[in-house]
Amino acid sequence: MFKQLKNIDSAFRHIKLFSIFLMLACVCIAGYSLYTSEKVLEKANQRIYILANGKVLEAVASDRKENIPVEARDHVRMFHHYFFSLDPDDQVIQANITKALYLADQSAKIQYDNLKENSYYSNLISGNISQEITIDSVMVDVNKSPIYFQCYAQQKIIRPSTIVTRSLVTEGYLRSVARSDHNPHGFLIERWKTLENRDLKTENR
Repeated sequence: MFKQLKNIDSAFRHIKLFSIFLMLACVCIAGYSLYTSEKVLEKANQRIYILANGKVLEAVASDRKENIPVEARDHVRMFHHYFFSLDPDDQVIQANITKALYLADQSAKIQYDNLKENSYYSNLISGNISQEITIDSVMVDVNKSPIYFQCYAQQKIIRPSTIVTRSLVTEGYLRSVARSDHNPHGFLIERWKTLENRDLKTENR
C-alpha cells in the first residue's frame, strides 16, 4: 500500500515538473513570437510606397546619418549644375541662378554679383554662348562640422565657332538647415570659392 502511494507521489512530481517545463516553453515561444512580429512590423513601417506617373514605387526609410555623404554630394552637384548651366536666355539664367542661390549663402551671391558687374551674363546672351558643366567627383569630409567639400568638374563654353573646355575646382562647407521645397537636402553651402578655373582645350565647331 505504501509502495503504491509512493509511486503515485512520484508520478505527481513528474507531472508537475513536466507541466512547469511545458509552461516555460510556452512562455518562451510566445515571447519569441512577439519579438519577431515586432521586428517584422518595424521593418514594414520603414517601407513607403510612392505613386509616380501611374506606377507604384517602393522606398525604404532610413536614418539620415546613413545618407549624409550621399545627400551632401548631391547638394553640391545640384548647386554647381544650376550655377554653371547657362543658355543665352535671360529667363533661363535667372531661373537657374535663383535655384542655385537657395542652396548657398552670401559667398555664392557675391560671385554672382561680380560676374554680373563684369557683364558675364549679358555677354553670354549677346554672343549666343551656352555653358555646360560635368561633375567629375565631389569629395566630402563628414567628420568635420560644418562638412567640408571639394568639387571637381569640367566646364564647356559653347560658342558659335568654338567649344572651350575648362577645369573647375571649388571648395566650401555645408551647414545643416531645415529642408524645404527649394532646399530638399537641408544643407547650405558656406564660404564657397573657386580654387581652379583654367582652359584645358579649345575645339573648332
